[in-house]
Amino acid sequence: MLIGIVGKPNAGKSTFFNALTLANAQVANYPFTTIEANKGVAYVKTRCMCSKLGLRCKPRQGFCIDGYRFIPVEVIDVAGLVPKAHEGRGLGNKFLDDLRQANVLIHVLDASGATDSEGNFVGLFKHDVLEDAKFLEDEIEMWFYKIFERHWDKLVRRVKSEGKDFVKYFAEHFSGLGFKERDVTLALHASGLNSDVYSWSKEDLFSFTRALRKISKPIIIAANKIDIDGTKKNVDRLKEKYENVIPTSAMAELVLKKLSNRGAIKYIPGDSRFEIVDETKLNSKEKKALEIIEGVLKKYGSTGVQECIDTAVFKILKKIVVYPVEDENKFTDKDGNVLPDAFLMDSDSTARDLAFKIHSDIGKGFIAAIDALTKKKLPSDEPLKDGSIVKIQFKK
Repeated sequence: MLIGIVGKPNAGKSTFFNALTLANAQVANYPFTTIEANKGVAYVKTRCMCSKLGLRCKPRQGFCIDGYRFIPVEVIDVAGLVPKAHEGRGLGNKFLDDLRQANVLIHVLDASGATDSEGNFVGLFKHDVLEDAKFLEDEIEMWFYKIFERHWDKLVRRVKSEGKDFVKYFAEHFSGLGFKERDVTLALHASGLNSDVYSWSKEDLFSFTRALRKISKPIIIAANKIDIDGTKKNVDRLKEKYENVIPTSAMAELVLKKLSNRGAIKYIPGDSRFEIVDETKLNSKEKKALEIIEGVLKKYGSTGVQECIDTAVFKILKKIVVYPVEDENKFTDKDGNVLPDAFLMDSDSTARDLAFKIHSDIGKGFIAAIDALTKKKLPSDEPLKDGSIVKIQFKK
């Protein structure tokens, strides 16, 4: 699973990436700060089962704060996108190539409308943010379309002359773009087309392309820079036209995390408040920043950054959290660590799928699974529930 952080230059994309990962991606006020894609680890937030059990967990990966489990997910921050990137303009080819394996895209958009389509500063609210939202979709769809168009005649001939299954053949042929057979099937249905591709027009191919982009590369809009007065109007305009629009202040989230790590404040990512615990660790500039951030939290409920990654994983990808254990009575591994692992699984995953997720040898030797909460045996083909704690029995 890979989450792509995308958008035009100078929209706050690298700050957003740093806020998610506390990495040190270069941040500057000019286009194309990000040349090489930055990869890092963000953490999706969920209520940990340790709070329900009244125990203290010991995560092997990620961490747990006040009963909230933070589970690692991989993110990539790619070069800024400009119009006609699909024709190779700017860093377009590199941008599009970097995001091809991403499962969800978070589009960091300058909600203050202060930068034009090239990422150049033009003044607050001088640029139409709806144009930014549309052009990202258009660029990705045109990039896909041009790739499909180059191969289309050959693909159609093979389907027609050799009787190949279009869905399977298409997914195999373009597997490098991260498509699955299920994506292709859903795109056919969504575009109202059938698999008789030799009868398609160019307009049909583009309709299919657009549907496939929406399914295989869904987009969350992070309406960034809400710490700037007046941005709410643009956020509301975006929400009227697009789904999954989340108001964000990447700068606020980055400041809160850094001050929390320093021990100056207590802050849990995604929360609607913070608490100053050591005022001596704050300078006057930071105190002023916290006043502004407090206003953002009161107005919007959070900085929005954590909500973006949570939405990507749980709402868009529909992942569930499952806890494998070796001792179903104490909820521990062999060393006595409580709930050491929390795996993000597909919502239709079974106990057997979990066994393979732990290790291929465990999957191959799978015998049965026990629900550690009920102590009952789980059917091997029954989907697991979110929050399941599972003991896998296997042949060694």
